[in-house]
Amino acid sequence: MHKVYLAIDLGAGSGRVLAGLYDGKKINLEEVNRFENNPVEVANHWHWNINNLYDNILNGLTIAASKYGDSIVSLGIDTWGVDYALLGQDGALLNLPYQYRDVRTDQMMERAFSLVDKRTIYEKTGIQFMFFNTIFQLLSELDDNNLRIKHAENLLFIPDLIGYWLTGIMCQERSIASTSQLYNPTEKKWDYDLIKLLGLPQKLFKELSDSGSTLGKLSRLISGKTGLKNTNVISVAGHDTASAVAAIPSQLPAPAFLSSGTWSLMGIEIDKPIINSDSYNDAFTNESGANGSIRFLKNICGLWLIQECKREWSSKGIEIEYEEMASIASEIQPFRSLINPDNAAFTKSGDMVKKIQSYCRETNQKVPESNGEIIRCVYESLALRYSTVWDSLLYYATDTPPNTTCCWRRVPR
Repeated sequence: MHKVYLAIDLGAGSGRVLAGLYDGKKINLEEVNRFENNPVEVANHWHWNINNLYDNILNGLTIAASKYGDSIVSLGIDTWGVDYALLGQDGALLNLPYQYRDVRTDQMMERAFSLVDKRTIYEKTGIQFMFFNTIFQLLSELDDNNLRIKHAENLLFIPDLIGYWLTGIMCQERSIASTSQLYNPTEKKWDYDLIKLLGLPQKLFKELSDSGSTLGKLSRLISGKTGLKNTNVISVAGHDTASAVAAIPSQLPAPAFLSSGTWSLMGIEIDKPIINSDSYNDAFTNESGANGSIRFLKNICGLWLIQECKREWSSKGIEIEYEEMASIASEIQPFRSLINPDNAAFTKSGDMVKKIQSYCRETNQKVPESNGEIIRCVYESLALRYSTVWDSLLYYATDTPPNTTCCWRRVPR
């Protein structure tokens, strides 16, 4: 009989409950429930609709219980990084979790650097600077002079929050915590000196749990709602990229990976962080992975560009399914126009098609007009950006100097 292991996998665009059926030799994956993850706007700020996500998770677990019954052994939870919830003394949410692209982090980098030197922050955390990192989100909480952070007793990242709701037990898992830019990968603990210098409440940063540890069993309430009995919840690598990399079927000492979703992440898995002048200047990041590993990688603006274009087209009554896009793009002249996906213009929501067109116009390229031209521009630009990052990774992995003549260096920046 198969043993069944459930996974709650939440991305920034969609979520799903998966079942891994293990027969002693191989694992077959079955999708139990898939659902959209759409942020909601409340009082001019963007939040995650965490209650809707949780309802869909429970629906998936209920379906799994009906389908697999007593074969279910355990479940794990992974999500995107950096976002969190603040909870009061009674364990209740103090606010809907903010969506990382919300404008509240505007100018927060400058505020952080006025308190702690930028280079010092990198030397302590090894994390590349992204406007939405937890460090800047928490600074915005202080800057708003709101009562949430003053009354908060616990900070839970999104997989930790789901785990708490399922079991009644709180934890802060290491891989998801490492995305915050408040974790020290060299010392393998929260950097309390940095936390103190920034004026953040130290009580929010607890002892960290490692991937593979048992969080606890589903609560009696959740067992009753879903029909799952005696099911353990495991603290897997809570950051979705950490879990994805853990599944790479490679025995190489430093396997390379490209994980492409809303964000694309390209890097290598190594034993120790790389934190030096080159990695600082090249904006590479060091995140904790499963079994004490380090993911040395670059965050690349990924299929977010396509998702935003699709959302815009849908609002105008034009429905293009993802499965159709490659076919549409294949009919377009190659390398007609290119963008730098990591340009700041593409980081926020709003009229992505016009942003792409404006970028091409300002860089004296042919302006993509049709849907197919937009799609091809995005796909080819992502491929060339991957080439950029791969070229840099080879330097860190093999000490091979970057190829200064390769084609991506002629792409408008």
